[in-house]
Amino acid sequence: MKTNLAEWLCRRVRDALLLIAFAFTPMSVVAAPAPALVVVIPLKGAIGPASADFVVRSLARAADEHAQLAVLELDTPGGLDLSMRSIIQAILGSPVPVAAFIAPSGARAASAGTYITYASHIAAMAPGTNLGAASPVQLGIGGADREGKAASTAESQSTETRKQMQDAAAYIRGLAQLRGRNAQWAESAVRDAVALSAAEALEQKVIDVTASDVPDLLAKLDGRHVKTASGDHALATKQAPLVVLQPDWRSRFLATITDPSVALILMMIGMYGLFFEFANPGMVLPGVAGAICLLVGLFALQLLPISYVGLGLIVLGMGFLIAEMFLPTFGSLGIGGIVAFAIGALMLIDTDVPGFGIPIGLVAGLALLTALFVFTVSGVALKARRRPVVSGSEAMPGTIGVMLAQESGGGWARVHGERWRVQAAAARTLPQEGTRVRVISRHGLTLTVEPVEGARETPEHIHNEA
Repeated sequence: MKTNLAEWLCRRVRDALLLIAFAFTPMSVVAAPAPALVVVIPLKGAIGPASADFVVRSLARAADEHAQLAVLELDTPGGLDLSMRSIIQAILGSPVPVAAFIAPSGARAASAGTYITYASHIAAMAPGTNLGAASPVQLGIGGADREGKAASTAESQSTETRKQMQDAAAYIRGLAQLRGRNAQWAESAVRDAVALSAAEALEQKVIDVTASDVPDLLAKLDGRHVKTASGDHALATKQAPLVVLQPDWRSRFLATITDPSVALILMMIGMYGLFFEFANPGMVLPGVAGAICLLVGLFALQLLPISYVGLGLIVLGMGFLIAEMFLPTFGSLGIGGIVAFAIGALMLIDTDVPGFGIPIGLVAGLALLTALFVFTVSGVALKARRRPVVSGSEAMPGTIGVMLAQESGGGWARVHGERWRVQAAAARTLPQEGTRVRVISRHGLTLTVEPVEGARETPEHIHNEA
């Protein structure tokens, strides 16, 4: 009985001591950490240098802000090969998982968009979207790909085309194997230009998930593990804050100048500005504006897949048109320049990617405007050349003046309101004062004159002129 009582007392003392220790121990409430943010990067329209620069810088920003996921919202008909590869390299090297999301309904990820979808860590589509048709036909001189229907048989394909097809197929097959997606269908998308809807893509394991919008996508990706270049990541996206990145001034400026139509206009303004500066030294403004426009236009062209033959024809045509202003050839150089410029402008952009062509209407309008300007200037110059000379020593012969006085060895006459030393023509004598004379020639400051028959000024008239 005494033993039980001692044990009971020991337990009570121990409990009391624990309560006292707990009461005096400071309590700290550890809040659950907020989920990291999710960055949404919209990629709309044809993929070119501007969109590639925007995506690459946006992924770098997502990494700097320690985002847990970057959602690349795709709606593109395709794009330039170099720009596509730049985006894919940024995705493959990104420490932040990238989810390619083809959205909203009605959007597509054709050609280059299919490669980007396969390269992303997560591939998703909204209902009513499609992807595929990734067949290259020919690489442009600047490094871009021509897109269209693949050749029907291998025998009809050139060696270059077969090499491009093999390279494109191997590239997308490697991306499919890297992400564990359907490599067979990926190769068919390149070789046979096939396409899939969202439901078919999910069924054939081309994509990982379908979602109606970005919040629905984040809810479905919550808890998923993704492996990136920096290691494994566990996504907690259900309640994650969203940040939608929009193109900044640099991306908008780059998108503007890399429009082939704008680049062509800038180059023309630059060439004409320099021409006016060289033709009229000291004007300054045309030279400054022309140099800036020409450099910006050339910078844009070096980012685009251009044909150097087309660029050469444009420069040749502009040279012919400028030469027509100085050497009127009755339109020969002018017409040749217009033809060379028009053909060069149509050939300038060496790709069939939608959004990167120069409209025929713009080429026709620029050619017509240039022709109108050149022929107007040439016509004015030709009329000026045909006018008689009205000033300078060349204008003196044939001018009528009035004798003012006779002296030994010569005399004085008033010509063009000025007093000139005059001498008589060979075998002649100077006419009397007040007689009208005609200038035959000029030798330094002395004029050779002859009288105008039947014409004599009155002394009052001579006095008034003097």
